[in-house]
Amino acid sequence: MNISVLGCGRWGSCIAWYLDKIGNNVISCGLADAPEFIQLSTTHKNDYLTFPESIEVTSDLAKAVNHAEVIVISISSQHLRSYMQSIAQNNLDGKTIVLCMKGVEAATGQRLSQVVGDFVDEEKTPIAVWVGPGHPQDYVKGIPNCMVIDSKNHEIKEKLVNSFSSSLIRFYVGTDLIGSEIGAAAKNVIGIAAGMLDGFGYASLKGALMARGTREIARLIKALGGNEMSAYGLCHLGDYEATLFSKWSHNRSYGENYVKGIKFEKLAEGVMTSKALCKLGKENNVELPIVESVYSVLFDNVDPKDALGKLFMRSVKKEF
Repeated sequence: MNISVLGCGRWGSCIAWYLDKIGNNVISCGLADAPEFIQLSTTHKNDYLTFPESIEVTSDLAKAVNHAEVIVISISSQHLRSYMQSIAQNNLDGKTIVLCMKGVEAATGQRLSQVVGDFVDEEKTPIAVWVGPGHPQDYVKGIPNCMVIDSKNHEIKEKLVNSFSSSLIRFYVGTDLIGSEIGAAAKNVIGIAAGMLDGFGYASLKGALMARGTREIARLIKALGGNEMSAYGLCHLGDYEATLFSKWSHNRSYGENYVKGIKFEKLAEGVMTSKALCKLGKENNVELPIVESVYSVLFDNVDPKDALGKLFMRSVKKEF
């Protein structure tokens, strides 16, 4: 299969490496002036992996789009709309777009598949999402994991699951696009909260954070029209180990560094996602205490220890 992976960051490069490894004809496409693209295009490797010669690296977006039967996009979620303006200048009919990124558009509260849907006719250009746990640092060592592919188009998600599955990644067919997207995005916000707990030496509270965080996001998914059980699947709870505990997690590291007063230089999608989820919570009358606490720290300058303290000392209520 001809596949183009748009985005040369940590996850985008891993996807390109993986899809080539299982036998596809892969182009990796990035922005010409981006440091990660420059590194890959000049050395064919980055801090995580080495590309085989079979992967072509280019900054020619039109070439990458025209090459592909399947276009995988893995970039910062808040830049998706502007990037789609460029992508949509090409003929996308008959192609499938797969979003391998986790976030919600902060300005609109739209899920990422909805953002892409503003630019394409989904009857001609189906949209799917690829979510779930895993880190490039583990995959390149041959450590397996499980992930989910979801879409409104049942035929497309079945085809992608069958085409992309291997002994390294076992894919499941998603059954709730709303839940898959919201759950995947929200786990990054919970990850920031977990990092803050680590920074204060309160790691033992992460069990409570996991239990309450999953319930909170389940309520939001249900209010948005999805299946609340999706929060307990691979898209959200199943991704907690990789996000709330792993040393590789950008969002956990961001939260830990934040409370220690250390600047974190890498992308933490949960920052802007906290803003988007607060917007959705208010619009749908859903209480999101963990999300709101993270938002209050990052955007309202609330002291993180006070915010977390209030979070775990809320009024007595039944657990379920």
